Amino acid sequence: MRPVVLVAVACAGALALALSGCGTGGYTSEGSQGAGKQLFVQACGGCHALADAGTSSTIGPNLDDAFAQAREAGMTSATFTQVVAGQIRYPIEEPVTGAPGMPGPDTTLPHCDDVDGDAFCVEDQDQAIDDIAAYVGSVAGTGVTTERPTDGKTIFTANCGSCHTLADAGTSGAVGPNLDDVSPSRDTVTQIVTNGRGAMPSFADSLDQQQIDAVAEYVSGAAGG
Repeated sequence: MRPVVLVAVACAGALALALSGCGTGGYTSEGSQGAGKQLFVQACGGCHALADAGTSSTIGPNLDDAFAQAREAGMTSATFTQVVAGQIRYPIEEPVTGAPGMPGPDTTLPHCDDVDGDAFCVEDQDQAIDDIAAYVGSVAGTGVTTERPTDGKTIFTANCGSCHTLADAGTSGAVGPNLDDVSPSRDTVTQIVTNGRGAMPSFADSLDQQQIDAVAEYVSGAAGG
């Protein structure tokens, strides 16, 4: 099976903005949390913070914050799963808040028959939605955390891979520059990750200095190799 990955723009939208409305896409009950976690880390962690996944980006909503209060009020993981699935199937493309929107699933989860070469795609769009919804619904807002990664490749994949192409990491994000083409220096990566540049936000509040140093060392050594 080819990789099942959401492109970065899918993750920058409103997965958690509609707790009051679960969408109209039918009931989701057959998702795999294991597959969903892998999918989330690879493609959504670059935009969303989720403690269980070890991701900490601030581009999109923090999913733990989005669901924690509702969970404390008695709402269940099953309900959250339906919310997430509904938001992926019927995304808010132009939120009234002015936040980045989400394109539809044919863009975020294209079928493999519709893409060329090694572009990311899914064999079964409905299953991919069910998987990520089951995972996020089960862990968001629970307070469960995983150990923060310290190796540069893992940090890059979880936080940067959905936006950047880097062959060594197996990522092909097209939102930001192709790092194999740019081949940035260690100092350049450190500066941009710390301070942000253009549409890319600063990660200084979500990655500690050790993690920033690790990802800078990794990218500068792997890019263009």
